[in-house]
Amino acid sequence: MTSFLIIDDHPLFREALGNAVRLALPEARILEAVSIEDALRVLSVERGIDLALLDLSLPDATGFSGFLRLRETHPRLPIAIVSSEEDQHVVREALALGAAGYLPKSTSKRELAQSIEGVLGGSVSVPKDFVAAPQRKRADSSKALGVKLRELTPQQLRVLDLLRRGYPNRQIAQELQLAESTVKAHITEILRKLGLFSRNKAIVEVGKVDLPDPRQRPHARIDRGRPQ
Repeated sequence: MTSFLIIDDHPLFREALGNAVRLALPEARILEAVSIEDALRVLSVERGIDLALLDLSLPDATGFSGFLRLRETHPRLPIAIVSSEEDQHVVREALALGAAGYLPKSTSKRELAQSIEGVLGGSVSVPKDFVAAPQRKRADSSKALGVKLRELTPQQLRVLDLLRRGYPNRQIAQELQLAESTVKAHITEILRKLGLFSRNKAIVEVGKVDLPDPRQRPHARIDRGRPQ
């Protein structure tokens, strides 16, 4: 029996997604969650889930942070994003981060069912009007970001690594034994150095590249009391 986990805080859309799943696979086993924490709880006790259908707009997630938390804890779980956001840049970011598909909420039930079947068959489902970015442009963007990452201090790299893994400021502070205000200051400085304008954008862009190892910069000063 094929098992699905629908993660959406709107009951009507959970029902609509469930109907689309049953249209594709009438005997499917469907589990539901209303938040990332709820999804993690379900995944901790349920085994063999074949596909998660994730709404990006959840009470405990911003942008792709919820997706990244799920990928961090369950890296082998295929996750398809189902969202009302249809901007092509957002779709590209989702696919670059490893989403199994991107299904607009405006899609009809029959089209959703077809997309779900395709994802289960190993295809990456995208909106009908989606246009992939040129390979050269993606390569140039990653190279420029790699240069900027070398400007970060070891502590900023540690903060950024936890940030891209979906950790909120409070957990970053606990992990690195910093004050939460210090973490916020680090993030502000990280965004400035990388030329990015939002936390979500940093999560997406940094998710495409390998971070430098902070331990390979032994001469950089580490100050727990203030951002570097």
